[in-house]
Amino acid sequence: MIAPEQIDRIVWNQHHDPFEILGPHRLEQDGKTTWAVRVYFPNADAVWVVLPEQRQDYPMQSVHHPHFFECQIDIEELANYQLRLKEGEHERVIYDPYAFRSPRLTEFDRHLFAEGNHHRIYEKLGAHPTEIDGVQGVYFAVWAPNARNASVLGDFNHWDGRKHQMRKGDTGIWELFIPEVAVGDHYKYEIKNYDGHIYEKSDPYGFHQEIRPKTASIVADLDTYTWNDQDWMEQRRHTDTLTQPISIYEMHVGSWLHGSSAEPPIGADGKPEPVVLVSDLKPGARFLTYRELADRLIPYVKDLGFTHIELLPVAEHPFDGSWGYQVTGYFACTSRYGTPDDFMYFVDQCHQNGIGVIVDWVPGHFPKDGHGLAFFDGTHLYEHADPRKGEHKEWGTLVFNYNRNEVRNFLVSNALFWFDKYHIDGIRVDAVASMLYLDYCRKPGEWVTNQYGGRENIEAADFLRQANHVIFSYFPGILSIAEESTDWPMVSWPTYVGGLGFNLKWNMGWMHDMLDYFHMDPWFRQFHQNNITFSMWYHHAENYMLALSHDEIVHGKSNMLGKMPGDEWQKFANIRCLFTYMFTHPGKNTLFMSMEFGQWSEWNVWGDLEWHLLQYEPHQQLKLFLSDLNQVYRRESALYTQDYAEAGFEWIDCSDNRHSVVAFIRRAKDSEEFVVAVCNFTPQPHSHYRVGVPEMGFYTELFNSDAREYGGSNMGNLGGKWTDEWWFHNQPYSLDLCLPPLGVLILKLNREKTAAALQSDQS
Repeated sequence: MIAPEQIDRIVWNQHHDPFEILGPHRLEQDGKTTWAVRVYFPNADAVWVVLPEQRQDYPMQSVHHPHFFECQIDIEELANYQLRLKEGEHERVIYDPYAFRSPRLTEFDRHLFAEGNHHRIYEKLGAHPTEIDGVQGVYFAVWAPNARNASVLGDFNHWDGRKHQMRKGDTGIWELFIPEVAVGDHYKYEIKNYDGHIYEKSDPYGFHQEIRPKTASIVADLDTYTWNDQDWMEQRRHTDTLTQPISIYEMHVGSWLHGSSAEPPIGADGKPEPVVLVSDLKPGARFLTYRELADRLIPYVKDLGFTHIELLPVAEHPFDGSWGYQVTGYFACTSRYGTPDDFMYFVDQCHQNGIGVIVDWVPGHFPKDGHGLAFFDGTHLYEHADPRKGEHKEWGTLVFNYNRNEVRNFLVSNALFWFDKYHIDGIRVDAVASMLYLDYCRKPGEWVTNQYGGRENIEAADFLRQANHVIFSYFPGILSIAEESTDWPMVSWPTYVGGLGFNLKWNMGWMHDMLDYFHMDPWFRQFHQNNITFSMWYHHAENYMLALSHDEIVHGKSNMLGKMPGDEWQKFANIRCLFTYMFTHPGKNTLFMSMEFGQWSEWNVWGDLEWHLLQYEPHQQLKLFLSDLNQVYRRESALYTQDYAEAGFEWIDCSDNRHSVVAFIRRAKDSEEFVVAVCNFTPQPHSHYRVGVPEMGFYTELFNSDAREYGGSNMGNLGGKWTDEWWFHNQPYSLDLCLPPLGVLILKLNREKTAAALQSDQS
């Protein structure tokens, strides 16, 4: 009943819609209903159709090909039949995947995806455990519009692409429901182009992957975890993040701390988990799991006083040395450290301990690995075909084609996905400058202009606006941080006024100015006062994040202590001075792991942090210093509520370059509270240094970076100072202060003590 050439198209895996041939087909003959059932099983010797309700088997006949079988069944309705297969000495009973004919993607789904506006397309594409007509299985869907054929490969079909051929829809999405496949099964897609070349690809929308170096996707269900962070999520929804204290501990999960392979990790069920070794460079060392990290990292960060943890990319990536920035599995948290449920547990525990979680997100480029997005369907699908637009030669990666709706949809939905499924609190978007400029790291002749002859990547800018608009629409109160180092305007402005829609931007200029300044001998700093003050000239143009990140302590740049001049005491004093100035300067704050205790060597992605240094007093004191600094920062609303308002900052004096001293005021929002910061950037103390202040009274010394408990010289002001009625620095009152060497003072008017003293004087 079927033509041989049609059978050949199935046998040779060349049919775009195998449902036209395979599965049940209703026939009407002389007013009588008959069903033709056709199957193709490459390894089967015999096949029967099993009707469980009738307790009857119908033998199928081999037609034109030894493994193509067909039979006719005279029955009015044919539902949920099964197939009994004889393969050599073995027999098994299965459901026919081609009996489930209704596509799961609606026309509306396809329409939204085609126009780039299906925000939760990850709920439709990928692998999803589901039930159809009472039968459990997994629904697979993949976008590969230029493929000739697509099949599902897996443990369940011995990785044979002939067995589960997919059907192509009119928008280039291939789909198939496979009964009895379950959570935990490994799979890939076999993509064949029109030249006959076959590509085995991981699922772009897969939620879990094998541990590297293996690359198969793993069927996962992300809706089984029970969250316990409802209070946190509700509070976040009503919070204006820009008026909150934000102090971020940036870290790389795989090199913060390692475990021993002799002590395997224990899972949530109390059973040993797989051991994932770090590398041959560190024999016997294994990665900590997300659950172990929750137990060890959260108390550590909480004790240090940070408000957030920022994780270098945790999306799946094949090469440890990329630090996670060359992503192949955008929807899969890396299996190096555990399962999706394990990562959910980590985020959940962070929230229950009052700590937010930020994840680095990489929408700017992706690697060329064969199992990934590169040349996905035998064409340049996710990337530009023109290497002048589609390749970062310096990084050896490919650039997303932001001009294509489906590619933008992939990325926008991916950003939303991490907030939706993993409850993260923010993203830090990597390498935004590389996305915004067509000539980024390209020589003349190696790039093409936009339609107006400029170098701006208009499509990338539109994509960033769309992504930020979508995530803030669904999840108010979150953070979207741009790592952007150029003068592109309005990066952190709302999209409705033409901005890119981020709410924070890394202040790369401040970082370079600070490191240049602190690297030089203090005697020369008098000639470079502008390094300290210049940031306030442009500060209110954006919502800035002050960041001393991982990029500043790798590739021969030295760690923070090594950048500082002088002997060991001066190095630690310089670090304390830098950090205190950073936390009192307007803007939110980010520090990379190891800076909190003064690691000497550069960060090594394959090693632990130098935890042994904490046995030495200077490193213990630096850690205590940062913990106390964080507490002062979080306690004093003047240091964070008006970071981006002009009323929140006022110079007292920024022109004393001869002494390398600056003084300024930070004011709280909707309050009369303020603090005064005085910074001495040289080792020369000043015993009578006068600083103007706006109000009379007693100014408590809230914090002194030179305190003895931090390893300083303990020069200070005996807890505080009374003002003198001496007009100074254009202020009506002034303080006669002792400025410690390489020290920063934070002072606050003690209104209660002042009022009590005034009342005593009057009486």
